[in-house]
Amino acid sequence: MTRAFHSDASEKILRELGTSEQAAVESVRRFLEEDPDSDRARGLPDADPRSSSWVIELLPEETGGRGISVVYRYNVDLDAVLILWLIAGP
Repeated sequence: MTRAFHSDASEKILRELGTSEQAAVESVRRFLEEDPDSDRARGLPDADPRSSSWVIELLPEETGGRGISVVYRYNVDLDAVLILWLIAGP
C-alpha cells in the first residue's frame, strides 16, 4: 500500500480549512494511498524523472465549502505520495 503524507506547507493550510473541507482532503489522502495515479487526477509537468506530479480538484459540493485543489507528487520507487499544496478557492 502506498503511503501518503502532507508537506509542512499543506499541513499548515489544512489546519486553516473548515471541518468539512478537512474531511474532504483527508478522503483524498486515503484515496491516494489506494490509487495514487488514478484517472481522477490530472497530470502536471514534473522535472524529476523518478516522480510524477498530479492534482485532484475537489468541487465545493464535495467539500461543503470552497473548491480545493490537492497538488501532490508520487514517487513509484518509494511507493509514496507527498501532498505538496492545498489550494483553496475564495
